[in-house]
Amino acid sequence: SVPTCCSARYNVALLAFFGFFLLYALRVNLSVALVDMVEPNTSLTKNTTSNVCPEHSSTIDVPRNTSGKKYSWDADTQGWILGSFFYGYIITQIPGGYLASKIGGKLLLGFGIFGTSVFTLLTPLAANLGVGYLIAVRALEGLGEGVTFPAMHSMWSSWAPPLERSKLLSISYAGAQLGTVVSLPLSGLICYYMNWIYVFYIFGALGVLWWFFWMWFVSDTPETHWSISHAEREYILSSLKDQLSTQKSVPWRRILESLPLWAIVVAHFSYNWTFYTLLTLLPTYMKEILRFDAQENGFLSALPYFGCWLCIILSGQIADYLREKRNLSTVCVRKSFTLIGMIGPALFLVAAGFIGCNYALAVAFVTISTTLGGFCTSGYSINHLDIAPSYAGILLGITNSFATIPGMVGPVIAKNLTHNNTVGEWQTVFYIAASINLFGAIFFALFGSGEVQDWAVSGYHLHRN
Repeated sequence: SVPTCCSARYNVALLAFFGFFLLYALRVNLSVALVDMVEPNTSLTKNTTSNVCPEHSSTIDVPRNTSGKKYSWDADTQGWILGSFFYGYIITQIPGGYLASKIGGKLLLGFGIFGTSVFTLLTPLAANLGVGYLIAVRALEGLGEGVTFPAMHSMWSSWAPPLERSKLLSISYAGAQLGTVVSLPLSGLICYYMNWIYVFYIFGALGVLWWFFWMWFVSDTPETHWSISHAEREYILSSLKDQLSTQKSVPWRRILESLPLWAIVVAHFSYNWTFYTLLTLLPTYMKEILRFDAQENGFLSALPYFGCWLCIILSGQIADYLREKRNLSTVCVRKSFTLIGMIGPALFLVAAGFIGCNYALAVAFVTISTTLGGFCTSGYSINHLDIAPSYAGILLGITNSFATIPGMVGPVIAKNLTHNNTVGEWQTVFYIAASINLFGAIFFALFGSGEVQDWAVSGYHLHRN
Protein backbone atom coordinates (compact mmCIF):
# COMPACT_ATOMS: atom_id res chain seq x y z
CA SER A 1 0.00 0.00 0.00
CA VAL A 2 1.12 3.53 -0.71
CA PRO A 3 1.99 5.85 2.20
CA THR A 4 -0.86 8.16 3.17
CA CYS A 5 1.23 11.00 4.56
CA CYS A 6 1.59 13.87 2.06
CA SER A 7 0.01 11.75 -0.66
CA ALA A 8 -1.92 13.44 -3.44
CA ARG A 9 -5.22 11.78 -2.54
CA TYR A 10 -5.01 12.98 1.06
CA ASN A 11 -4.17 16.47 -0.17
CA VAL A 12 -7.38 16.40 -2.19
CA ALA A 13 -9.23 15.27 0.94
CA LEU A 14 -7.69 18.05 3.02
CA LEU A 15 -8.44 20.85 0.58
CA ALA A 16 -11.94 19.48 0.13
CA PHE A 17 -12.25 19.48 3.92
CA PHE A 18 -11.54 23.22 4.03
CA GLY A 19 -13.85 23.79 1.06
CA PHE A 20 -16.80 22.10 2.79
CA PHE A 21 -15.85 23.85 6.02
CA LEU A 22 -16.36 27.21 4.32
CA LEU A 23 -19.40 26.01 2.43
CA TYR A 24 -21.27 25.25 5.64
CA ALA A 25 -19.97 28.35 7.37
CA LEU A 26 -21.48 30.33 4.47
CA ARG A 27 -24.69 28.35 4.78
CA VAL A 28 -25.41 28.62 8.50
CA ASN A 29 -24.15 32.10 9.32
CA LEU A 30 -27.54 33.53 8.34
CA SER A 31 -29.32 31.49 11.05
CA VAL A 32 -27.26 33.31 13.67
CA ALA A 33 -27.18 36.74 12.02
CA LEU A 34 -30.94 36.68 11.46
CA VAL A 35 -31.55 36.83 15.22
CA ASP A 36 -29.68 40.15 15.16
CA MET A 37 -31.13 41.45 11.91
CA VAL A 38 -34.72 41.34 13.10
CA GLU A 39 -36.28 43.92 15.41
CA PRO A 40 -36.71 42.20 18.77
CA ASN A 41 -40.47 42.75 19.05
CA THR A 42 -41.42 41.34 15.65
CA SER A 43 -40.40 37.76 16.36
CA LEU A 44 -41.82 37.74 19.89
CA THR A 45 -45.31 39.09 19.82
CA LYS A 46 -46.53 36.86 22.61
CA ASN A 47 -43.89 34.94 24.50
CA THR A 48 -45.76 32.24 26.38
CA THR A 49 -42.56 30.58 27.48
CA SER A 50 -41.54 33.21 29.99
CA ASN A 51 -43.71 31.44 32.56
CA VAL A 52 -42.37 28.02 31.52
CA CYS A 53 -38.59 28.31 31.69
CA PRO A 54 -36.71 30.83 33.80
CA GLU A 55 -34.09 33.14 32.33
CA HIS A 56 -30.65 31.87 33.19
CA SER A 57 -28.17 33.71 31.07
CA SER A 58 -25.08 34.54 33.05
CA THR A 59 -25.07 38.28 32.60
CA ILE A 60 -21.78 39.52 31.21
CA ASP A 61 -21.63 43.29 31.10
CA VAL A 62 -20.08 43.79 27.72
CA PRO A 63 -21.07 46.79 25.67
CA ARG A 64 -22.97 45.13 22.88
CA ASN A 65 -22.63 46.56 19.42
CA THR A 66 -26.06 47.65 18.23
CA SER A 67 -25.03 49.55 15.13
CA GLY A 68 -26.38 46.85 12.81
CA LYS A 69 -29.49 47.77 10.87
CA LYS A 70 -32.73 46.11 12.05
CA TYR A 71 -35.57 44.86 9.85
CA SER A 72 -39.18 44.17 10.76
CA TRP A 73 -39.68 40.70 9.31
CA ASP A 74 -42.34 38.48 10.90
CA ALA A 75 -41.85 34.78 11.70
CA ASP A 76 -43.21 33.58 8.35
CA THR A 77 -40.93 35.93 6.40
CA GLN A 78 -37.98 34.63 8.41
CA GLY A 79 -39.01 31.08 7.54
CA TRP A 80 -38.94 32.02 3.84
CA ILE A 81 -35.57 33.73 4.17
CA LEU A 82 -34.08 30.64 5.84
CA GLY A 83 -35.67 28.26 3.33
CA SER A 84 -34.83 30.23 0.18
CA PHE A 85 -31.29 28.82 0.06
CA PHE A 86 -32.69 25.35 -0.67
CA TYR A 87 -34.73 26.51 -3.66
CA GLY A 88 -31.49 27.24 -5.48
CA TYR A 89 -29.75 24.24 -3.98
CA ILE A 90 -32.23 21.68 -5.32
CA ILE A 91 -32.04 22.91 -8.92
CA THR A 92 -28.34 22.23 -9.48
CA GLN A 93 -28.03 18.79 -7.84
CA ILE A 94 -28.63 16.51 -10.83
CA PRO A 95 -27.11 18.91 -13.42
CA GLY A 96 -24.13 19.18 -11.03
CA GLY A 97 -23.60 15.42 -11.01
CA TYR A 98 -24.00 15.21 -14.78
CA LEU A 99 -21.67 18.15 -15.48
CA ALA A 100 -19.05 16.78 -13.11
CA SER A 101 -18.97 13.54 -15.07
CA LYS A 102 -18.43 15.60 -18.24
CA ILE A 103 -16.12 18.50 -17.31
CA GLY A 104 -14.71 17.12 -14.04
CA GLY A 105 -15.41 17.90 -10.43
CA LYS A 106 -12.52 20.30 -9.80
CA LEU A 107 -13.83 23.32 -11.72
CA LEU A 108 -17.39 22.68 -10.68
CA LEU A 109 -16.60 22.46 -6.98
CA GLY A 110 -14.18 25.39 -7.19
CA PHE A 111 -16.62 27.73 -8.89
CA GLY A 112 -19.53 26.50 -6.78
CA ILE A 113 -17.78 27.67 -3.61
CA PHE A 114 -16.40 30.79 -5.30
CA GLY A 115 -19.89 31.81 -6.44
CA THR A 116 -21.39 31.17 -3.03
CA SER A 117 -18.69 33.35 -1.43
CA VAL A 118 -19.35 36.23 -3.81
CA PHE A 119 -23.10 36.15 -3.11
CA THR A 120 -22.39 36.00 0.63
CA LEU A 121 -20.41 39.22 0.27
CA LEU A 122 -23.48 40.78 -1.36
CA THR A 123 -25.90 39.69 1.40
CA PRO A 124 -25.88 42.93 3.49
CA LEU A 125 -26.50 44.97 0.35
CA ALA A 126 -29.38 42.70 -0.63
CA ALA A 127 -30.96 42.90 2.84
CA ASN A 128 -30.86 46.67 2.52
CA LEU A 129 -32.57 46.63 -0.86
CA GLY A 130 -35.43 44.55 0.50
CA VAL A 131 -36.51 41.10 1.53
CA GLY A 132 -37.06 39.97 -2.08
CA TYR A 133 -33.43 40.70 -2.92
CA LEU A 134 -32.22 38.85 0.15
CA ILE A 135 -34.26 35.78 -0.76
CA ALA A 136 -32.90 35.94 -4.33
CA VAL A 137 -29.28 36.18 -3.16
CA ARG A 138 -29.77 33.23 -0.81
CA ALA A 139 -31.32 31.19 -3.61
CA LEU A 140 -28.31 32.04 -5.83
CA GLU A 141 -25.99 30.90 -3.05
CA GLY A 142 -27.94 27.67 -3.07
CA LEU A 143 -27.37 27.31 -6.82
CA GLY A 144 -23.62 27.56 -6.22
CA GLU A 145 -23.59 25.09 -3.33
CA GLY A 146 -25.86 22.64 -5.14
CA VAL A 147 -23.11 21.36 -7.43
CA THR A 148 -20.53 20.83 -4.69
CA PHE A 149 -21.43 17.44 -3.21
CA PRO A 150 -22.09 15.76 -6.59
CA ALA A 151 -18.83 17.26 -7.91
CA MET A 152 -16.89 15.92 -4.94
CA HIS A 153 -18.48 12.46 -5.21
CA SER A 154 -17.56 12.49 -8.88
CA MET A 155 -13.94 13.35 -8.06
CA TRP A 156 -13.75 10.59 -5.46
CA SER A 157 -14.89 8.06 -8.05
CA SER A 158 -11.51 8.58 -9.75
CA TRP A 159 -9.45 9.30 -6.62
CA ALA A 160 -10.57 6.97 -3.83
CA PRO A 161 -9.38 3.33 -3.73
CA PRO A 162 -12.39 1.19 -2.68
CA LEU A 163 -10.95 0.15 0.68
CA GLU A 164 -10.03 3.74 1.59
CA ARG A 165 -13.37 5.19 0.56
CA SER A 166 -14.89 5.66 4.01
CA LYS A 167 -11.68 7.28 5.30
CA LEU A 168 -11.18 9.72 2.44
CA LEU A 169 -14.82 10.71 2.09
CA SER A 170 -15.32 11.13 5.80
CA ILE A 171 -12.30 13.47 5.97
CA SER A 172 -13.52 15.65 3.13
CA TYR A 173 -17.18 15.82 4.19
CA ALA A 174 -16.40 16.25 7.90
CA GLY A 175 -15.39 19.79 6.97
CA ALA A 176 -19.09 20.56 6.66
CA GLN A 177 -19.70 19.71 10.32
CA LEU A 178 -16.66 21.59 11.54
CA GLY A 179 -17.74 24.59 9.47
CA THR A 180 -21.01 24.53 11.38
CA VAL A 181 -19.16 24.15 14.69
CA VAL A 182 -16.88 27.12 14.13
CA SER A 183 -19.22 29.47 12.33
CA LEU A 184 -22.16 29.27 14.77
CA PRO A 185 -20.31 30.65 17.82
CA LEU A 186 -18.03 32.81 15.70
CA SER A 187 -21.00 34.42 13.96
CA GLY A 188 -22.51 35.01 17.39
CA LEU A 189 -19.37 36.75 18.59
CA ILE A 190 -19.05 38.84 15.42
CA CYS A 191 -22.68 39.97 15.79
CA TYR A 192 -22.08 40.73 19.46
CA TYR A 193 -18.87 42.72 19.25
CA MET A 194 -18.91 44.08 15.71
CA ASN A 195 -22.00 44.12 13.56
CA TRP A 196 -23.91 41.41 11.73
CA ILE A 197 -22.73 42.58 8.29
CA TYR A 198 -19.19 41.38 9.10
CA VAL A 199 -20.49 37.83 9.46
CA PHE A 200 -21.05 37.87 5.70
CA TYR A 201 -17.93 39.83 4.77
CA ILE A 202 -15.46 37.70 6.75
CA PHE A 203 -16.71 34.28 5.63
CA GLY A 204 -17.21 35.45 2.04
CA ALA A 205 -13.62 36.70 1.82
CA LEU A 206 -12.25 33.41 3.21
CA GLY A 207 -14.18 31.50 0.55
CA VAL A 208 -12.56 33.53 -2.22
CA LEU A 209 -9.13 32.88 -0.68
CA TRP A 210 -9.73 29.12 -0.55
CA TRP A 211 -10.62 29.11 -4.26
CA PHE A 212 -7.06 30.10 -5.24
CA PHE A 213 -5.55 27.18 -3.32
CA TRP A 214 -8.05 24.72 -4.78
CA MET A 215 -7.44 25.78 -8.37
CA TRP A 216 -3.67 25.57 -7.93
CA PHE A 217 -3.19 22.32 -5.99
CA VAL A 218 -5.93 19.95 -7.14
CA SER A 219 -6.59 18.00 -10.34
CA ASP A 220 -9.60 16.01 -11.55
CA THR A 221 -7.89 12.64 -11.80
CA PRO A 222 -4.67 10.99 -10.60
CA GLU A 223 -3.46 10.89 -14.23
CA THR A 224 -3.52 14.68 -14.57
CA HIS A 225 -2.08 15.56 -11.15
CA TRP A 226 1.16 17.51 -11.41
CA SER A 227 3.00 16.19 -8.35
CA ILE A 228 1.60 12.72 -7.66
CA SER A 229 4.15 9.92 -7.24
CA HIS A 230 4.21 7.17 -9.85
CA ALA A 231 3.52 4.54 -7.19
CA GLU A 232 0.45 6.31 -5.89
CA ARG A 233 -0.95 6.87 -9.36
CA GLU A 234 -0.58 3.17 -10.20
CA TYR A 235 -2.04 2.14 -6.85
CA ILE A 236 -5.22 4.21 -7.31
CA LEU A 237 -5.72 3.28 -10.98
CA SER A 238 -5.25 -0.43 -10.42
CA SER A 239 -7.61 -0.47 -7.42
CA LEU A 240 -10.38 1.05 -9.55
CA LYS A 241 -9.72 -1.03 -12.64
CA ASP A 242 -12.85 -3.19 -12.60
CA GLN A 243 -15.16 -0.67 -11.04
CA LEU A 244 -15.50 2.05 -13.62
CA SER A 245 -17.70 2.00 -16.67
CA THR A 246 -16.31 2.69 -20.12
CA GLN A 247 -19.60 3.60 -21.74
CA LYS A 248 -20.09 7.25 -22.49
CA SER A 249 -23.87 7.53 -22.20
CA VAL A 250 -25.60 7.54 -18.83
CA PRO A 251 -28.03 4.61 -18.36
CA TRP A 252 -30.77 6.86 -16.92
CA ARG A 253 -33.59 4.33 -17.07
CA ARG A 254 -31.59 1.56 -15.37
CA ILE A 255 -30.45 4.05 -12.72
CA LEU A 256 -34.00 5.15 -11.91
CA GLU A 257 -35.22 1.55 -11.75
CA SER A 258 -32.53 0.60 -9.24
CA LEU A 259 -33.95 -0.30 -5.81
CA PRO A 260 -30.58 0.12 -3.99
CA LEU A 261 -30.56 3.72 -5.26
CA TRP A 262 -34.06 4.35 -3.90
CA ALA A 263 -32.95 2.90 -0.57
CA ILE A 264 -30.31 5.65 -0.43
CA VAL A 265 -32.87 8.27 -1.50
CA VAL A 266 -35.23 7.38 1.36
CA ALA A 267 -32.42 7.25 3.94
CA HIS A 268 -30.95 10.54 2.73
CA PHE A 269 -34.33 12.31 2.78
CA SER A 270 -35.11 11.06 6.29
CA TYR A 271 -31.74 11.93 7.77
CA ASN A 272 -31.82 15.43 6.31
CA TRP A 273 -35.25 16.12 7.73
CA THR A 274 -33.84 15.95 11.25
CA PHE A 275 -30.56 17.55 10.27
CA TYR A 276 -32.05 20.61 8.57
CA THR A 277 -34.80 21.12 11.12
CA LEU A 278 -32.15 21.32 13.82
CA LEU A 279 -29.65 23.30 11.75
CA THR A 280 -32.04 26.12 10.99
CA LEU A 281 -34.10 26.11 14.18
CA LEU A 282 -31.76 25.15 17.00
CA PRO A 283 -30.74 28.79 17.65
CA THR A 284 -34.45 29.69 17.86
CA TYR A 285 -35.27 26.79 20.18
CA MET A 286 -32.43 27.71 22.50
CA LYS A 287 -33.47 31.34 22.57
CA GLU A 288 -37.24 31.00 22.88
CA ILE A 289 -37.66 27.83 24.96
CA LEU A 290 -34.44 27.38 26.91
CA ARG A 291 -33.81 31.15 27.00
CA PHE A 292 -30.11 31.62 26.39
CA ASP A 293 -28.64 34.86 25.21
CA ALA A 294 -26.89 34.97 21.83
CA GLN A 295 -23.38 34.37 23.11
CA GLU A 296 -24.15 31.20 25.05
CA ASN A 297 -26.46 30.25 22.23
CA GLY A 298 -23.70 30.17 19.62
CA PHE A 299 -21.48 27.83 21.61
CA LEU A 300 -24.29 25.53 22.63
CA SER A 301 -25.75 25.45 19.13
CA ALA A 302 -22.33 24.41 17.88
CA LEU A 303 -21.78 21.59 20.36
CA PRO A 304 -23.95 19.01 18.54
CA TYR A 305 -22.05 19.55 15.28
CA PHE A 306 -18.72 19.20 17.01
CA GLY A 307 -19.86 15.79 18.24
CA CYS A 308 -21.03 14.91 14.75
CA TRP A 309 -17.68 15.97 13.27
CA LEU A 310 -15.74 13.72 15.64
CA CYS A 311 -18.13 10.87 14.95
CA ILE A 312 -17.77 11.20 11.16
CA ILE A 313 -13.97 11.07 11.31
CA LEU A 314 -13.89 8.11 13.72
CA SER A 315 -16.64 6.10 12.08
CA GLY A 316 -14.91 6.48 8.69
CA GLN A 317 -11.78 4.88 10.13
CA ILE A 318 -13.81 2.13 11.84
CA ALA A 319 -15.84 1.36 8.72
CA ASP A 320 -12.78 0.78 6.54
CA TYR A 321 -11.10 -1.19 9.31
CA LEU A 322 -14.12 -3.53 9.54
CA ARG A 323 -14.16 -4.02 5.77
CA GLU A 324 -10.41 -4.46 5.30
CA LYS A 325 -9.21 -6.22 8.47
CA ARG A 326 -12.34 -7.92 9.76
CA ASN A 327 -13.62 -8.86 6.29
CA LEU A 328 -17.13 -7.63 6.97
CA SER A 329 -19.09 -7.20 3.77
CA THR A 330 -19.56 -3.65 2.51
CA VAL A 331 -23.34 -3.95 2.69
CA CYS A 332 -23.22 -5.11 6.31
CA VAL A 333 -21.09 -2.12 7.33
CA ARG A 334 -23.25 0.37 5.38
CA LYS A 335 -26.51 -0.95 6.84
CA SER A 336 -25.38 -1.20 10.45
CA PHE A 337 -23.81 2.27 10.37
CA THR A 338 -27.01 3.70 8.86
CA LEU A 339 -29.16 2.05 11.53
CA ILE A 340 -27.02 3.44 14.37
CA GLY A 341 -26.86 6.84 12.66
CA MET A 342 -30.64 7.16 12.26
CA ILE A 343 -32.34 5.29 15.12
CA GLY A 344 -29.99 6.75 17.75
CA PRO A 345 -30.75 10.37 16.80
CA ALA A 346 -34.49 9.67 16.66
CA LEU A 347 -34.58 8.37 20.24
CA PHE A 348 -32.56 11.21 21.74
CA LEU A 349 -34.43 13.86 19.80
CA VAL A 350 -37.76 12.72 21.23
CA ALA A 351 -36.17 12.56 24.69
CA ALA A 352 -34.98 16.16 24.28
CA GLY A 353 -38.58 17.32 24.02
CA PHE A 354 -39.52 15.79 27.37
CA ILE A 355 -37.12 17.15 29.91
CA GLY A 356 -38.80 20.50 30.42
CA CYS A 357 -36.42 23.24 31.44
CA ASN A 358 -33.49 21.06 32.36
CA TYR A 359 -31.41 22.78 29.77
CA ALA A 360 -28.21 20.85 30.54
CA LEU A 361 -30.04 17.63 29.64
CA ALA A 362 -31.69 19.24 26.63
CA VAL A 363 -28.31 20.28 25.26
CA ALA A 364 -26.86 16.85 26.07
CA PHE A 365 -29.67 14.98 24.28
CA VAL A 366 -29.61 17.18 21.19
CA THR A 367 -25.82 16.80 21.13
CA ILE A 368 -25.94 13.00 21.37
CA SER A 369 -28.68 12.90 18.75
CA THR A 370 -26.65 14.91 16.22
CA THR A 371 -23.39 13.13 17.10
CA LEU A 372 -24.79 9.66 16.38
CA GLY A 373 -25.97 10.97 13.02
CA GLY A 374 -22.29 11.07 12.03
CA PHE A 375 -22.37 7.29 11.53
CA CYS A 376 -24.50 7.86 8.43
CA THR A 377 -21.56 9.30 6.50
CA SER A 378 -20.00 5.83 6.38
CA GLY A 379 -23.48 4.36 5.98
CA TYR A 380 -25.88 5.37 3.19
CA SER A 381 -23.91 8.52 2.39
CA ILE A 382 -20.94 6.76 0.76
CA ASN A 383 -23.11 4.00 -0.66
CA HIS A 384 -23.39 5.76 -4.05
CA LEU A 385 -19.73 4.93 -4.64
CA ASP A 386 -20.29 1.29 -3.68
CA ILE A 387 -23.11 0.62 -6.10
CA ALA A 388 -21.98 2.73 -9.08
CA PRO A 389 -18.57 4.42 -8.85
CA SER A 390 -18.74 5.75 -12.41
CA TYR A 391 -22.03 7.51 -11.80
CA ALA A 392 -21.52 8.42 -8.14
CA GLY A 393 -21.85 12.15 -8.85
CA ILE A 394 -25.09 11.68 -10.74
CA LEU A 395 -26.51 9.35 -8.08
CA LEU A 396 -25.65 11.82 -5.37
CA GLY A 397 -27.33 14.53 -7.42
CA ILE A 398 -30.49 12.42 -7.52
CA THR A 399 -30.54 11.51 -3.82
CA ASN A 400 -29.53 15.00 -2.71
CA SER A 401 -32.37 16.53 -4.75
CA PHE A 402 -34.87 14.52 -2.75
CA ALA A 403 -32.86 15.16 0.40
CA THR A 404 -33.10 18.93 -0.12
CA ILE A 405 -36.89 18.92 0.12
CA PRO A 406 -36.71 18.66 3.95
CA GLY A 407 -34.58 21.81 3.97
CA MET A 408 -37.32 23.62 2.08
CA VAL A 409 -40.40 22.33 3.89
CA GLY A 410 -38.99 21.26 7.29
CA PRO A 411 -38.28 24.73 8.72
CA VAL A 412 -41.49 26.16 7.23
CA ILE A 413 -43.58 23.37 8.81
CA ALA A 414 -41.70 23.69 12.09
CA LYS A 415 -42.19 27.49 12.17
CA ASN A 416 -45.90 26.94 11.51
CA LEU A 417 -46.17 24.36 14.29
CA THR A 418 -44.43 26.59 16.83
CA HIS A 419 -46.37 29.86 16.55
CA ASN A 420 -46.70 30.14 20.33
CA ASN A 421 -43.30 28.64 21.10
CA THR A 422 -44.63 26.25 23.72
CA VAL A 423 -42.77 23.13 24.77
CA GLY A 424 -45.68 21.03 23.50
CA GLU A 425 -45.41 22.51 20.02
CA TRP A 426 -41.71 21.74 19.89
CA GLN A 427 -42.36 18.16 21.00
CA THR A 428 -44.49 17.74 17.88
CA VAL A 429 -41.61 19.02 15.72
CA PHE A 430 -39.25 16.50 17.33
CA TYR A 431 -41.78 13.65 17.00
CA ILE A 432 -42.23 14.22 13.28
CA ALA A 433 -38.46 14.27 12.71
CA ALA A 434 -37.94 11.10 14.75
CA SER A 435 -40.63 9.08 12.95
CA ILE A 436 -39.28 10.08 9.53
CA ASN A 437 -35.79 9.02 10.66
CA LEU A 438 -37.03 5.65 11.85
CA PHE A 439 -38.78 4.93 8.58
CA GLY A 440 -35.67 5.80 6.54
CA ALA A 441 -33.44 3.56 8.61
CA ILE A 442 -35.70 0.54 8.19
CA PHE A 443 -36.15 1.12 4.47
CA PHE A 444 -32.40 1.27 3.86
CA ALA A 445 -31.78 -1.83 5.99
CA LEU A 446 -34.26 -3.74 3.83
CA PHE A 447 -33.27 -2.61 0.34
CA GLY A 448 -29.70 -1.25 0.46
CA SER A 449 -26.85 -2.96 -1.42
CA GLY A 450 -23.05 -2.91 -1.18
CA GLU A 451 -22.17 -4.27 -4.62
CA VAL A 452 -21.41 -2.54 -7.89
CA GLN A 453 -24.67 -2.79 -9.84
CA ASP A 454 -24.47 -4.45 -13.25
CA TRP A 455 -25.76 -1.33 -15.03
CA ALA A 456 -22.86 0.62 -13.55
CA VAL A 457 -20.05 -1.30 -15.22
CA SER A 458 -19.83 -1.58 -18.96
CA GLY A 459 -21.29 -5.07 -18.68
CA TYR A 460 -18.15 -7.12 -19.43
CA HIS A 461 -16.51 -7.74 -16.08
CA LEU A 462 -18.80 -7.67 -13.08
CA HIS A 463 -16.77 -6.82 -10.03
CA ARG A 464 -18.14 -8.12 -6.76
CA ASN A 465 -17.17 -5.99 -3.79
